[in-house]
Amino acid sequence: MRTAPALVIGAVLASACTRAPRPVHNDAPVAATPPVIKDRSFCACDLGLIEAADRDEWQKPEQIMDDLRIAEGSVVADLGAGGGWFTVRLARRVGPKGKVYAEDVQAPMIQTIERRVAREELKNVVMVLGTQTDAKLPAGSLDAVLIVDAYHEMEQPVTLLRNLALSLKPSGMIGIVNYKKDGGGPGPAMEERVDPEKVIHDALAAGLVLRKRENFLRYQHLLTFGLPPK
Repeated sequence: MRTAPALVIGAVLASACTRAPRPVHNDAPVAATPPVIKDRSFCACDLGLIEAADRDEWQKPEQIMDDLRIAEGSVVADLGAGGGWFTVRLARRVGPKGKVYAEDVQAPMIQTIERRVAREELKNVVMVLGTQTDAKLPAGSLDAVLIVDAYHEMEQPVTLLRNLALSLKPSGMIGIVNYKKDGGGPGPAMEERVDPEKVIHDALAAGLVLRKRENFLRYQHLLTFGLPPK
């Protein structure tokens, strides 16, 4: 049994906590406390939380893809793809003549998508391990980029969007879907949700222009951006 040793260790620790602090000389250097940096990344262990059985109903993936003019043969990217819920729907929409880049900054997510794509026998999906500042997508090649509930995880959104703009065709669009801050439905904690005005501000700073602002989703809003006219 480990009860007695545990009590002894606990007593020693408690005694140590109540001892008077050692005096610090005035000329002794004081170590600075490093700032606590919160990891914004979504944990792969929680993917089940965002793939509820009713997600198709309230997420309206077909309407979102229609709004971004994603069609058969389109070349698109799912940025912050997570477990690939939207990736497989994009792959079915663009068909064998199209292509989907499934991008995430976490290797476990990429591995999850690889398994999912193999299981569903989809041959038009390319995995991309990006970074917080660069999605590493091919320049001038994308008809659309979709970012669904990943914006609040971006550490440097303006830099990322600026680099992302380089991957768009002249008529390409970036669709950003975020949860509303009205407290309803699923989604991240209220303090993690991003005000749409901030997204618009960041996108403009990155050299993009707002094309549309849609509210057909029950729990989310959709902002669509594109390149400025030449």
